[in-house]
Amino acid sequence: MSDAADPVPLLLEGLRTTLGAGRCTLRQARDDAFFPVTHEVRAPGAPAIADDRSVDLRTQPVPRRLARGERQVVQDDCRAASDDPAFHAMLDRYGGMRAQVVTGIRDAGGELVAILSVHELRAPRVWTQHELARIDSTARELAAAIS
Repeated sequence: MSDAADPVPLLLEGLRTTLGAGRCTLRQARDDAFFPVTHEVRAPGAPAIADDRSVDLRTQPVPRRLARGERQVVQDDCRAASDDPAFHAMLDRYGGMRAQVVTGIRDAGGELVAILSVHELRAPRVWTQHELARIDSTARELAAAIS
C-alpha cells in the first residue's frame, strides 16, 4: 500500500495514535475507481477496509456531502447520523464504525482529490475542537504530501 519514502503512513499513524482512534484512511481519486483506500493504519484488532470494494462511495451520504463542497463531516454517533440503509450496511462492513470525522482534501482549483477519514470503532464519541483542529492540520500535511 505504501513504500518507505511515503510520508502518508506516518502522518496517518501519528493522527490515529494521538486521537486514540481505531482506524485512519486516506482515499485518493483514481481514474479506475471512485476514491479507493490508498493508505490505511489501524489499531490492533481493528478490521482492514483497504481491499473492500463492496461499498460504492458514490451512493454514500458523507462523500456526496464532500463532493458538494463541504470541508468536513463530523459524526459523533454514526448510527444516529443517517437512516440510509446503505449507510448502515457500510458501517457494519467497516467494523461496526461508531463515530467518524471525514475531511475532504482539495487541490488548488478546489477539486476534491482525497478524503481523510478517522474512524472510532468502540463507541459513539464527541469529537473535541482540539481533535478536529488536529485532523485539519493532518489533512493540510497530507495535501502537501500527495500533491
